[in-house]
Amino acid sequence: MILIAYDGSDDAKAAIQQGAALMPGQAATVVTVWEPYLEIVTRYPAAVSLIAGEDSQEIDDASRTAAEQSAEEGAALARTHGLEAEGHAVARQQSVVDTLLGEANAVDAGAILVGSRGLGGLGSLLLGSVSHALLQNADRPVIIVPSPTVAKKRDEKRRSHSESGD
Repeated sequence: MILIAYDGSDDAKAAIQQGAALMPGQAATVVTVWEPYLEIVTRYPAAVSLIAGEDSQEIDDASRTAAEQSAEEGAALARTHGLEAEGHAVARQQSVVDTLLGEANAVDAGAILVGSRGLGGLGSLLLGSVSHALLQNADRPVIIVPSPTVAKKRDEKRRSHSESGD
């Protein structure tokens, strides 16, 4: 069983395609993490004024539904690439990484597959990195697939270094 983190981005789609090529026919759970209203308010107190007067249950229902649709989209994509996949929306716990690791335990995943946006240096310090945090905290293999754009840039950089003799 492979746990696939999926957020609907092109990077996540590329990760599914590459992961399916590496592990054809595997069972997979495609997970989209959604954030309950209380988590948003707790972490971003300023958000309260933006959504004041809104029904928190309605917000949660909409978030959950969107996550379920996203997870099913990812699972459908995985199935088109030969994986035996099902989608699953999971409410965020302490962090996205903790949520993914908890879900990996719940489904007894042999590996976790995640796409990488290739944020490095200052970008990853400011934004955080799910893939990096998974590597640091997972108790099972983590497969990180760079986005096609990042892979192309890395290849070009490597080629220019080898041509210049660096």
